[in-house]
Amino acid sequence: MKRRTRLALVLALSGLLGGCGTAPAGPPSSSADEEVFWRAEFEGAAGVRPTERFWNTETGNLDAEGWGNNELQYYTDDVANSALDGAGHLAISARTAPAGSELPCYTEEFCDWTSARLTTEGKVSLTRGRVEIRAKIPTGTGLLPAIWMLGENGAEWPAQGEIDICEVVGGEPQTVYGTAHGPTYFNENGTGGSTDLPADASKAFHTYALDKQPRRITWSVDGEPYFTLTPSELPAPRDWVFEQDMHLLLNVAVGGDWPGPPDASTPSPATMTVDYVRFYGEGRA
Repeated sequence: MKRRTRLALVLALSGLLGGCGTAPAGPPSSSADEEVFWRAEFEGAAGVRPTERFWNTETGNLDAEGWGNNELQYYTDDVANSALDGAGHLAISARTAPAGSELPCYTEEFCDWTSARLTTEGKVSLTRGRVEIRAKIPTGTGLLPAIWMLGENGAEWPAQGEIDICEVVGGEPQTVYGTAHGPTYFNENGTGGSTDLPADASKAFHTYALDKQPRRITWSVDGEPYFTLTPSELPAPRDWVFEQDMHLLLNVAVGGDWPGPPDASTPSPATMTVDYVRFYGEGRA
């Protein structure tokens, strides 16, 4: 979710994948039979914020320098942007900002959109195993919803390590991107793959998953692996930074370097509906 341009990333992926848009999946997940050590099922009354025991809510835009991507949304802790829906889901919604709200923005005077960015930093993290998120992802011009992970090694990004489990960008409603970023492969040079859904990502729930094993990471959608990364696939000096605890982030960004600006067709609200999050294997909870 750091800076990148759509064209540069597509070119990077095409070069990596031989222009086919997908990559060899590698062997099946080695964590398929492991036990769940943490889960979020989002049961509760409509309008209740997700529990602070497990979830942090990051806010703002200007002080975060547009969240590293010149994004246009102001993240809030308001129930309009993130709350349970009363039907067993977490709803994370990007919305046009209320008239007169004057929310300070990095790339313009005021942010025209609000949204939410939730993390499990310092509370829940995966060391080794699998994370699964069943969700319905919003689509539309200028949107960049993301399910991703950051390392807890204390280093500055990109040495911190980032794994994007699922990104659906702007006007590509059926394409799911999975990408890894590290000290010498980040932004448009991130290493990853993509897969196509049978329909627009906003039309149905899908299970987006990542299997994180020693020196091997595998991305999948609905149980079908589509890309596997090992140190040998990294550019020299192959600085693999993923043997560490990594926490989860969920957000819906608007505008910025990759998806471009929203327009009159962009839905408001644009909601990521999360059915559950499950961590298997080993980690902290």
